[in-house]
Amino acid sequence: MTIVTTPESVLGITLNAMSRTPDERLRTVMAAFTRHLHAFVQEVALTEEEFEHALQFLVQIGQATNESKNEVVLAADLLGVSTLVALLNNQDPQGESPAALLGPFWRANAPHCETGESIAREGTTGTPLSVRGVVRDAQGRPLAGATVDAWQASPVGLYENQDPQQCEMNLRGRFQTDSEGRFHFRTVRPAGYPVPTDGPCGELLRAQQRHPNRPAHIHFMVSRPGHKVLITQVFADDDQNLESDPVFGVTRRLIGRFAPGADGAEATLEHDFVLEAGEMKFPHPPIP
Repeated sequence: MTIVTTPESVLGITLNAMSRTPDERLRTVMAAFTRHLHAFVQEVALTEEEFEHALQFLVQIGQATNESKNEVVLAADLLGVSTLVALLNNQDPQGESPAALLGPFWRANAPHCETGESIAREGTTGTPLSVRGVVRDAQGRPLAGATVDAWQASPVGLYENQDPQQCEMNLRGRFQTDSEGRFHFRTVRPAGYPVPTDGPCGELLRAQQRHPNRPAHIHFMVSRPGHKVLITQVFADDDQNLESDPVFGVTRRLIGRFAPGADGAEATLEHDFVLEAGEMKFPHPPIP
């Protein structure tokens, strides 16, 4: 190993120390990360005070992560990294449904529900919403037995794990498609909501003069053996924050038609999903 002599010499010595990593992918990723990180430090001439603040931010996002939120995931979302990774890894070459970031509020093992059942439990109030669709493969064939996992914020803009007024697993549910690939459930229309701002990510937003308000949406995770797990969101087409989502999650194909019912009747959302062939691999839940 060579002795460090100048700021520029540090990179080469560091890369050389990593070069014996047996895992080829780990070696490639860490070398690229290190090159870009050193280039960033050089470009902005990072001060010692700024470096200390950056380290403290990393410590704080870990400390702010708990059973009700994942501040680490939120940081990746607010920097656009989560959306970038989702788009890079889901190019829908055969017209598959577009993917979206997972977000910090998905919980595994939501209740299994019957077709047409409501995920708005124990007196959840709001505008009734009926959600229907069909799950197909890339050749347009209906997929029976696919699982449609849906979760959303309440009409006051809170997920159940954030809100002591909501019952456990409220506004979450898993549905199976029928023999023609169809699914149907009932819920209440979701509201837009602010991402959590009580931690270091909120401080970052305020320092950048960015608003925290996500447009109203429903999350979906659609899966079936022999197909890639689709993680996506469907956004309300009338939300004022579609073009200023703080986590950059909105793309044109993710905007759905939340059709209002006549005279206060049940609103409707009809949205189909197309799965890509591949391995059925689920993400790690960001919260328990």
